[in-house]
Amino acid sequence: MSRIHPDDMLLKEDAQLLRPAVLTVWKRSSMSFQGTDGFTVFDHHGRLAFRVDNYSRKSCCITGGGGRLVLMDGAGKALLTLKPQVLSMQYQWNAYRGEDKCGTSSPNSKVFSMRSGSMLFHRHSSKDDVEAIVVMGHGQSDQTPDFRIEGCFRRRNCKIKSSTTGQMVAKIARKRVNNKILLGDDVFTLAVQPGFDTQLVMAFVIILDRICG
Repeated sequence: MSRIHPDDMLLKEDAQLLRPAVLTVWKRSSMSFQGTDGFTVFDHHGRLAFRVDNYSRKSCCITGGGGRLVLMDGAGKALLTLKPQVLSMQYQWNAYRGEDKCGTSSPNSKVFSMRSGSMLFHRHSSKDDVEAIVVMGHGQSDQTPDFRIEGCFRRRNCKIKSSTTGQMVAKIARKRVNNKILLGDDVFTLAVQPGFDTQLVMAFVIILDRICG
């Protein structure tokens, strides 16, 4: 099967905006009942853009594909299912289109794999700290990556770059109210460069939180 080029997945044909899409990411579920955690993401207008409500610990998937996370749009439509690789909870995750029904994701629906920087081969090393690498499509995570995340996610200071061109795709930074007030680590900014798919970049961030947390 031919390998999907990252441009086919991330570049949007109708991209016309010249400014980055700036999202505010709140590391907290939009669901208020006990036992949930996740993410709530707002666009620059303050509208709900994405959400992750992690209550799968109470679902049937706890014994068959447990640990999965579902990235949804603001209306609750499932966009991507994120699942840890078996026996590799801290190091590798895979993303699939739509919502997984208790471990029934088809290999053909795989969108990307992300692997922790702590497990990288020497050929992926550089002068920059690499938090993780991303391989698009059906490729294996030990192949030459399509994207790399550099910096320190725990400090909310990292960049997502194309491995082939070095172009910055997105930047994660602490959220500032003004020049003097800096919010805590549970609220941060995700700036996605024009022409790149924000839902895929948001999926990168969610997995980063798991493998770096």
